[in-house]
Amino acid sequence: MASKTERTRERLLAVALELFVEQGYDGTSAGQIAARAGVTEMTFFRHFPTKASLLIGDPYDPVIGTAIRDQSSSLDPISRAAQGIRSAWQQLPTPASIEVRSRLRIVAQTPSLRAAMTSGTAATEAVITEALVDGGTAQREAAIAASAVMAALNTALLEWSLAEDEELGQAINTALDVLVNRHG
Repeated sequence: MASKTERTRERLLAVALELFVEQGYDGTSAGQIAARAGVTEMTFFRHFPTKASLLIGDPYDPVIGTAIRDQSSSLDPISRAAQGIRSAWQQLPTPASIEVRSRLRIVAQTPSLRAAMTSGTAATEAVITEALVDGGTAQREAAIAASAVMAALNTALLEWSLAEDEELGQAINTALDVLVNRHG
């Protein structure tokens, strides 16, 4: 059974998605989300530092870093990162595709959130870069590979969110396939 904190967080996310669909992201305030969820605005900000963080965030960075470190250092940086991400994806529980698609669709349709998503990937890029450097890749090459991988994934995820024709895992694999096939 989920803790009170987890239930509150889940309720805030669900209410936020409802309001974003009804009023649009820019037309919805943190106060409105909190009120509909039956909590104070202060409680909202205890769970989410910003309204954008409801939609943008990646709890998988540690798994990604470990999975990249586990790849052969004989691989080129992009292939190593791609294989690590594929491995990490297989280790993680499959997220609820409908919810993920809804969240990403809002991001795809809101210019300010697209920018926030890009800046939000900086932490994941740093994890990928560090993992590649730990495996012997030069800092500059590692940073370029990390940036390329994250750009491909972000594009694939946003495109996936606007369609209905494939599963999330397939969108991720397609992005990684494009990188590896073009690079190697």
